[in-house]
Amino acid sequence: MTSLADAHLLTLIPTLLVAAAAAGFLAGLFGIGGGAIFVPVLYQTFEGLGVAHSVSMHLAVGSSIAIIVPTSVRSLMAHAKKDAVDKTLLKQWLVAVPLGAVAGAIVAAAASSEELRGIFAALAFLLGLKLLIGRVGFTLGTDLPGLVGRSIAGFTIGLLSSLMGIGGGVLNNTFMTLYGRPMIQAVATSAGVGALISVPGLVAYIVGGWGDPALPAFSLGFVNILAVLLVAPASILVVPAGAALAHRLTRRQLELGFGCFLLIVAARFAYSLF
Repeated sequence: MTSLADAHLLTLIPTLLVAAAAAGFLAGLFGIGGGAIFVPVLYQTFEGLGVAHSVSMHLAVGSSIAIIVPTSVRSLMAHAKKDAVDKTLLKQWLVAVPLGAVAGAIVAAAASSEELRGIFAALAFLLGLKLLIGRVGFTLGTDLPGLVGRSIAGFTIGLLSSLMGIGGGVLNNTFMTLYGRPMIQAVATSAGVGALISVPGLVAYIVGGWGDPALPAFSLGFVNILAVLLVAPASILVVPAGAALAHRLTRRQLELGFGCFLLIVAARFAYSLF
């Protein structure tokens, strides 16, 4: 199989564009930032192009983090204009979430491809299961915990999201709604959480993979620049098509669909370990 470093540019571009279109459509369909979709799509693309097995998963996660940087920042600005963001919580998470994101990138850099795929499979399984179950009929409190509890939660959200290459929306939405916050505020605040995760996570993935001899061409550490430049804009163009289909489905149908998608992805990564 031809490696990415040796692949002819004219062959590489269509492959990544097809991957971007698939990810963008699914992201629009399920109404998410796309990290949980970009990672498996990019992983399969890198594997198919012959990228070294030891770094293909790391590249998929790192590149996914890079792709969601502009999306999360833009989303945060849009929600902030509507005054729906919990700015107090974000200020309290200015240290905890980025620290978690950097810690996740450090763990990912030290992990083998098999370990990283195993982590992704386990987390995707749990998130998929949560979506299939739907809303839980209880809360853990009438308001968010104190500063210590919030900091622990922020660090954990940053850590797990960075390991998966996602913006943390599902995790933060679950955390805030379990403590009685309205879903619209949770969703709006998640845009800020995505920015706090993706920006330091991007830097950490670049540094963590710097100089790895197995990396293909066009890579800065564990971030493949060509993949990011092609996938980010191409996926955005296809998002409306997925969103159009989403409006024909109920929220519960979308949750079930995305939950099943995550379980399939988890099974695919788990199978790759054997």
